Amino acid sequence: MANALDRIRVGSAPDSWGVWFPDDPQQVPWERFLDEVSEAGYSWIELGPYGYLPTDPAKLTDEVNRRDLKVSAGTVFTALHRGPDVWDATWEHVSQVAELTRAMGAKHLVVIPSFWRDDKTAELIEPSELTVRQWSYLTKGMERLGHEVKERFGLDIVVHPHADTHIDTEEHVERFLDSTDSGLVSLCLDTGHYAYCGGDNVKLIETYGERIGYLHLKQVDPEILADVVKNEVPFGPAVQRGVMCEPPTGVPALEPVLDAAQRLGVDLFAIVEQDMYPCPPDKPLPIAVRTRQFLRSCGA
Repeated sequence: MANALDRIRVGSAPDSWGVWFPDDPQQVPWERFLDEVSEAGYSWIELGPYGYLPTDPAKLTDEVNRRDLKVSAGTVFTALHRGPDVWDATWEHVSQVAELTRAMGAKHLVVIPSFWRDDKTAELIEPSELTVRQWSYLTKGMERLGHEVKERFGLDIVVHPHADTHIDTEEHVERFLDSTDSGLVSLCLDTGHYAYCGGDNVKLIETYGERIGYLHLKQVDPEILADVVKNEVPFGPAVQRGVMCEPPTGVPALEPVLDAAQRLGVDLFAIVEQDMYPCPPDKPLPIAVRTRQFLRSCGA
């Protein structure tokens, strides 16, 4: 029997149902996502792209309560490395999502940096490496965001390293953590994205434990990843090739990651996210059921 992971609270997200956008004909309706995530045995969910789930707190509260679900976090996208000029537009987006997140009783806001290449066309939007000035904008901007979000909404921001963004590799993630105030900025460690970018998840948890504020559980298919890296395939097409795969068939092994997280001695959300946009509507539920059973076998 696996060790009981009593500090880990497992959930899932619209992403595991192939949902990347607020509204898209290739995605399942939100009612079906809520029905199926509950049926699969999860009790926690994220809001996903703002506008996919109902944005009226009373309606959403009613819908999640009826299915015995609770919300762990909202998600925002930011481009703070572009400097003070983007602050107002960023804050408008953030406060909208933070308002709903707080109303749902959640305590976390997952912050995803902007992509440097288009995830559909692969067109370069900007260089993949930031200048010294842009790094300063990014780190100071995230600290300001952490401060404002805590002050105004009582939420903690958790910054999500992500493929094809400027916070991706071990080097970039460590530089980001070393350059930001631990009181203002924590990390949402996505096990799949970090492995996708060549990082060692267990090492990061053991080295920067006090900065890990949230987990996304995900695995990559090493064979597909090798081809993706070799041919510089952008993230969107890589997902369509199946680079993010069903656990426990990929890397990193989740048992050691969960054990390392449990050893931190703090309560952590671990939200399953298997990127598979777009996908057939009947594909997600069986995967979600098997993944929940697998995580139970790990003690979570």
